[in-house]
Amino acid sequence: MTLAGVFAPIPTPFDDRDEVDTHRLRAALEKWTKRPLAGIVVLGSNGEAAFLDEVESDRVIVAAREAIPRDKVMIVGTGRETTRAAVKAAKRAAELGADYVLVRTPGFFKSQMTDDVFVRHYTAVADASPVPVLLYNFTAVTGVNLLPAAVARLASHKNIVGMKESGGDIAQIADVIANTPPDFQMLAGTLNTFYAALSIGCVGGILAPACIVAEACVRLYDLTRAGRHDEARALQIQLLPIAKLLGGGGYGVAGLKAALAVVGYDVGIPRPPLVPAPDAASAAVRDALSQLSTLDSEVSTTHYEPVAR
Repeated sequence: MTLAGVFAPIPTPFDDRDEVDTHRLRAALEKWTKRPLAGIVVLGSNGEAAFLDEVESDRVIVAAREAIPRDKVMIVGTGRETTRAAVKAAKRAAELGADYVLVRTPGFFKSQMTDDVFVRHYTAVADASPVPVLLYNFTAVTGVNLLPAAVARLASHKNIVGMKESGGDIAQIADVIANTPPDFQMLAGTLNTFYAALSIGCVGGILAPACIVAEACVRLYDLTRAGRHDEARALQIQLLPIAKLLGGGGYGVAGLKAALAVVGYDVGIPRPPLVPAPDAASAAVRDALSQLSTLDSEVSTTHYEPVAR
């Protein structure tokens, strides 16, 4: 199963009692799965996975698997701070229907997270996981960096098949690609540098804006792969405002949920201690979408009825 293409890392809906809302999740997935996405990422960073307990996580995976057709790849985030917990999470996700598990680096004891520690951790998870493992480096959140030397060692494991790099460091991505086997699948984790990442060998991307403007993200992917670089660069520039709004320097998860409400997806608000994005976020999203004038109707804020908030 290939990871080529664009994947949407979807948020987890919560209801008014702060409980996981699988009804909202299924309704949103009915729309997402009609988009030209290669697949869906469940319980990633944008899914507020760190805020869910294991029972809640299982409920999300089950509901998502029921809603995601088998021709769409379902990747499940199973990163945990201990190796034991990460192994258990990977096994459960596989049992509940995950096609791949996405394993975020542990980072609580930052100063002790060496290359050797990461290699031992991921090797143990990959040895035990019934489904293929994707490494996940997100330094802005974890405070640790999974360096190319460690990735090169891990890429030799038959059950570690790729990696999501959310840092946007093109030099580091290039280093990983240069020092891993040709079949090791590198995925960009930010839209800000998606064109550049594809140009140096990434096979696709896991992109928060793909939850909102899937067609635009897929078009950027298709243009780049087709060698239509002038058009791809122009589109990359057009997408930067929405990418910045949803990135770490913007409104983050709260902004993603607010943006989804703008285009008609009812996914609620973030789980405390996160707070809803301010009204300015929705206004900024509308403005950013209005600037995507050359794209199809998905980008138009009049394409859906906005969700009341």
